[in-house]
Amino acid sequence: MVVGPCSAWPNTAVLEYAKRLKKIESQVSDALKLVMRVYIQKPRTIKGWTGPVNQPDPLASPDIAAGAMYCRKLMVQIAEMGLPIADEALYTHNARGFIELLSWVAIGARSSEDQEHRIFASGIDCPVGIKNPTHGSLKIGVNSVLAAQHPHYFVLDGNEVVTDGNKYAHMVLRGSNNEPNYSIEHIKEVADNFVKNNVYNPAIMIDVSHDNCLLNGNKEHNRQPEIIMQVIDEVIQHKEYRQFVKGFMVESFIKSGKQNAETANPIDMDGLSITDPCIGWEDTENMLLKLADRVRQGYNK
Repeated sequence: MVVGPCSAWPNTAVLEYAKRLKKIESQVSDALKLVMRVYIQKPRTIKGWTGPVNQPDPLASPDIAAGAMYCRKLMVQIAEMGLPIADEALYTHNARGFIELLSWVAIGARSSEDQEHRIFASGIDCPVGIKNPTHGSLKIGVNSVLAAQHPHYFVLDGNEVVTDGNKYAHMVLRGSNNEPNYSIEHIKEVADNFVKNNVYNPAIMIDVSHDNCLLNGNKEHNRQPEIIMQVIDEVIQHKEYRQFVKGFMVESFIKSGKQNAETANPIDMDGLSITDPCIGWEDTENMLLKLADRVRQGYNK
């Protein structure tokens, strides 16, 4: 389970969330592997706040030096709690400041077709989840995984570099074109392409936020736990595809919903997202406990 705030701000609320997640980890660790989202870089469709790495105070002017300090200190504090950390590789040149602190890296839907991001994914030492592109082609998504699993030559800081290939690159289904793509038909298409192309360690993660939680064109973030159980129930009926679905990504924070940092007066600093809406902590806790029980029961019950 890759679970946590849409964006890692403010640090006080993010650290409080981390403490709660660490506490519940002791209750579910026999069934679930929890990785906390600590997303410091935010892609934008057109414009907007690009995360604390560039602007640690979204209400003040950008300050990249202060942003780097904010993000690294926050990540170190969470890592020292014993929680694995996930982040999205939006700006690959930022990696040197944070990469050794990460246990899982995402390549986002807007970046997955970009050659630099594919090469970056092929050269790092932790699993990389590559999302299907926003236009929805699952074949191109699989191509991105294949590209990341193979070695590449490129120039980095004036040096000729060869990557080893990342055998743990995998696919993240996040919906597309305002439609979900977590059905067994979508899973089957990805799995069949994995087999056809001899993908190493074939794996699918399902992001139950973004376009996968849309309902009548609106993002219904509170549907995320429901979608997880729906996927599990469907996969259980298709034994040949169980092995491919490895986990889920959930956007979750202390409070349910979101706020607009530019218009909120005053801005809520106690765990209400300023980017995408998140499920609140009570729903998160219930979801994780319920899911752990489901895992303990096994697929046949």
